Amino acid sequence: MKTINFIIAILCSLSVQAQPTLKGAYVSKQDKDVIICLMDGYFVETKYNVDTKVFNYTWGGPFVKDGNKLLITIHFDSRDKAAVGKTKEIVFVKKDHEIIDKGENILAGNWRMSGRKNGDKITENPLRARRTYKLLTGNRFQWIAINIETGEFSGTGGGVYSFVNGNYTENIEFFSRDSSRVGASLSFTGKVENEQWHHSGLSSKGDPIYEIWTKK
Repeated sequence: MKTINFIIAILCSLSVQAQPTLKGAYVSKQDKDVIICLMDGYFVETKYNVDTKVFNYTWGGPFVKDGNKLLITIHFDSRDKAAVGKTKEIVFVKKDHEIIDKGENILAGNWRMSGRKNGDKITENPLRARRTYKLLTGNRFQWIAINIETGEFSGTGGGVYSFVNGNYTENIEFFSRDSSRVGASLSFTGKVENEQWHHSGLSSKGDPIYEIWTKK
């Protein structure tokens, strides 16, 4: 019995160690235009300059932490779709980065758009190769529209957000498809219900939307 308990304890310990422990948003001390966000075991690195409204690149995917290294399975890379599906190893040391936030917020996580609501009708969007993620840390957000099989990168945008009393506001700092959107603010009604994030209001084009996001 002692041997069995010992084995179980080791397995539990390994399971805990295997879970990603990094979360939050960081800026590189070597390049202040580079932001790294990590939530729910998902990594996103983006380079942009809010003053010049220039978007440079973004890439990322699921990661596993191994000491001071991150092993990232690339889901998207705006510079090279041939990189999708490959594994990239990077060194991530906190002292080389300045923490922006600790990833602590009721909305913090890596959300996938899982449906839309039109009137009383909900159209579900099952998990497939083509997907849209919105990764939120404590006060930063970024959406990414991608296809993890073809490597197609359809676009991204992000910046900082707030969520107070059901009011969700995005302040756009970069937009890969339209730099004129930088500096704009969008406000929505939001709530988390049954582990889903309900998000409604007007899109950046002024169209009414009701989106449902899930972490699954």
